[in-house]
Amino acid sequence: MSLANLAPGGAPAAWRWLIERVWRLEHAFERSRAAARPEDDTRIRIFFVMAIFGLAFCVLAFGATWAAVFSKVGGNGYLASTDGARGDLVDRNGQLLAVDLTHYALYIDPKEVWDARATRKALAKALPQVPAKRLDKAVTGDRRSFVLGGMTPAEKDAIFDLGLPGVQFEEQARRVYPLGASAAHFIGFVDNGGRGLAGAERALDKPVREAAARGPDGAMPLSIDLRVQAALEDEVRKAAIEFQAKGAVGLVTNVHTGEILGMTSYPDYDPNLPGQASDDAKLNRAAAAVYEMGSTFKAFTVAIGLDTGVATPQSTFDARQPFKLGYRTIHDFHAARKILTLVEVFQHSSNIGTAMLAERIGGERLSRYFTALGLTRPAKVELPESARPLTPRKWDDDAVASTSFGHGINVSPLALAQAMGALLNGGTLQPLTIHKLAQGVRPEAPRAVSEETSQQMLQIMRANVTGGSGKSANIPGLSVGGKTGTGEKYDPAIRAYSHQRQVSSFAAVFPTDNALETDRYFVLVLLDEPHGTAKTGGFSTGGYVAAPAAGRVIDRIAPFLGVRRQTDILTIAARPQTATAGAGL
Repeated sequence: MSLANLAPGGAPAAWRWLIERVWRLEHAFERSRAAARPEDDTRIRIFFVMAIFGLAFCVLAFGATWAAVFSKVGGNGYLASTDGARGDLVDRNGQLLAVDLTHYALYIDPKEVWDARATRKALAKALPQVPAKRLDKAVTGDRRSFVLGGMTPAEKDAIFDLGLPGVQFEEQARRVYPLGASAAHFIGFVDNGGRGLAGAERALDKPVREAAARGPDGAMPLSIDLRVQAALEDEVRKAAIEFQAKGAVGLVTNVHTGEILGMTSYPDYDPNLPGQASDDAKLNRAAAAVYEMGSTFKAFTVAIGLDTGVATPQSTFDARQPFKLGYRTIHDFHAARKILTLVEVFQHSSNIGTAMLAERIGGERLSRYFTALGLTRPAKVELPESARPLTPRKWDDDAVASTSFGHGINVSPLALAQAMGALLNGGTLQPLTIHKLAQGVRPEAPRAVSEETSQQMLQIMRANVTGGSGKSANIPGLSVGGKTGTGEKYDPAIRAYSHQRQVSSFAAVFPTDNALETDRYFVLVLLDEPHGTAKTGGFSTGGYVAAPAAGRVIDRIAPFLGVRRQTDILTIAARPQTATAGAGL
């Protein structure tokens, strides 16, 4: 029967065309034999075979192209675009912070297992971390089941080489942090599905996912400098261990751009193993914790006094007797018992002189300036952990007295750094950022204090290091300025502030000389509940436990930031008569 007879009468035109072609091919051999031309018969057969092979080749080529373009894993071992894929994170100099690497998940299909007992024994020896019950269920169960995830290629190959039927592998996305605990609170971590849960991974979750589509060229640079980070972590850790602190924080920021160049929170954790870390270790104390900062707040009160015109550096305050404001009777930790200039109030860290200044400023203006400095809101930064401060419900005399020297108001270290930046960069409240900004870019920001006030604060903070409570942070040639801080923590058990539980800190700036536009950096070292040692005479205040560490950080990071050492030629008109007065506050 001819193929042409198979075509239905009402077949579509395309179907009839195909049947006609096949029918002609079917009878081509007969026509060749009838015409006594066997060579035509051979040509037709060769053409027919070549056509079949050509069609098969096209199908295979299409399949290979599809696999190459849409494969989940590229030839370089990095995960290609998948639901959980993320772009690389790098520091401001291109050093790798976080990367997606190809890992594997191990499954067992019991229907394909030949010898359950031998398979169970071999896997138990090779994978001691897998619970025995999980292996038994996977090997003897009735369905394919997951056994272990996050296996490296080498670990996968070791199991594969055992040649166990029924053992299968699937490629799996896994985020890797090659530096371990370094910068862990800044970088953060992701869940098993590749969703950011903390730090930069959470703050920049969407753009990091989008960067994955660009492959290795889509790395996202962050603001931190790993060289600065390493020095900061090292010094903060050593100080926390030496003084047996409950926790600690370290920060380095660029006051003109708001870039966070270094951030550490102690204790830390390994973001590769977040499930094994305690909540306390994962707490980002720089962003998510708030503290009564103590005397570092005197920098804000002094700046506000200068900016409102109620005081000048030469204004005097009688600190010979305790001062009563509201229900508080205010004393000095190391009483000078004399009349002090404003600069000396700062150098002696006088609570009496600061409260007198705050009374002149008044509650309305003080609260307005605190708001302008960002101290009544969470710090402006991309990190979602940025905590809301605890502020007075009403700005009466009691609140004015307390907040003027850093009690009665709790802020995060990031909020303190942001506000300090405004005092030191020419007077603008520059939001903090974890992004690397282009060279020379200084974003516009709202004004908080005048340029004149900012210049005066640089000089006053320098005076505090050369001849006041911050002298243990002085580094020759780097023109360091700063303010110590010691905030006593409220103890609910005794319903009062505890002299044994303190938050001790040092807020530093360098260099303090040259024009306001000069590149300038803020450094904060904070210890939560440190303990004094024989070396400090039992004192655990900021000047003894935090200022030396801040000085060492500055000494180490200055070369990385391009800050050159020079002879200290800054002259301060007002100097204290007693260099040790107020040391440690």
